[in-house]
Amino acid sequence: MSPPHVPVLLDEVLAALDVGPDRVIIDATFGAGGYARRFLDAGATVHAFDRDPDAIVAARADSGKWPELDTAPPRLVLHPRKFSEMVEAMAEAGVAQVDGIAMDIGVSSMQLDQPERGFAFAAEGPLDMRMAKDGPSAADFVNTAPEADIADVLYRYGGERQSRRLARAIVAARPLSTTTQLAGVVRRVLGQKPGAPKDAATRSFQAIRIQVNGELDELEAGLAAAEQLLTAGGKLAVVSFHSLEDRMVKQFLREASGAGQGASRHMPETKPTFAPTFTSVSKAVRPSASEVDRNPRSRSATLRAATRTPAPYRQRQAA
Repeated sequence: MSPPHVPVLLDEVLAALDVGPDRVIIDATFGAGGYARRFLDAGATVHAFDRDPDAIVAARADSGKWPELDTAPPRLVLHPRKFSEMVEAMAEAGVAQVDGIAMDIGVSSMQLDQPERGFAFAAEGPLDMRMAKDGPSAADFVNTAPEADIADVLYRYGGERQSRRLARAIVAARPLSTTTQLAGVVRRVLGQKPGAPKDAATRSFQAIRIQVNGELDELEAGLAAAEQLLTAGGKLAVVSFHSLEDRMVKQFLREASGAGQGASRHMPETKPTFAPTFTSVSKAVRPSASEVDRNPRSRSATLRAATRTPAPYRQRQAA
């Protein structure tokens, strides 16, 4: 049987973070702990975050895999929280700054492989999709949201060009309670060609999942938290699987490094309005052909990394 989750771009993330003894690393998306295990093996202390209670429960129940939970002081600290809450959580843990932060954005393989979680359309399951197992579910959204709102989500988060037609069909098919019901509606509207490499329901499920979990807002807040927590010389590594996420990370690092200030050749040069908070911003790193062969789910992954400067973090507008 294949492992429940294979961490993507693992060696590249380790190199980007420069993981080693006595370093404090945040694994912002713990999952099955693939990154955290390698960070610990390299001698680091790891603070691991996951909003999914199943991930935290599984790690605490497997003391053989995670003996670092019981060292004195513990070298693995689990935080059952969103990564947007990193600043508050680390303050409660008595840690002001950290040496590295890894973020692996999106749904985990374990969530996709559990039909009862409702993330996948390959098997029958409740239309759920909630990473934290609380709040409104995907069924709540598709059964109660106005047709225009559903169309907007499908277009904005899924790039679905037939979003209005599809939203109309979803509303007409209410109530929808299972993954296969929703997938069936999408396939009927869009058409599912036999042997097509991509299921017609892929974009719609992705869009609804992003909406249900507020994933783009969470990413924006998590990047801001990373900027605040990283020490001078600290490393940030973000792996994303969606063009919207990657665009957000790219734009964040561009702005934080000062590359977006006064850069237009059509405008007079202006002085930066703040000291850059990140430097050494990497180009996009993608999986090798051999990694994609070993782990097809890595195909859409993109890694971006950068190094924190000594400059004060940029305060978010409170006014």
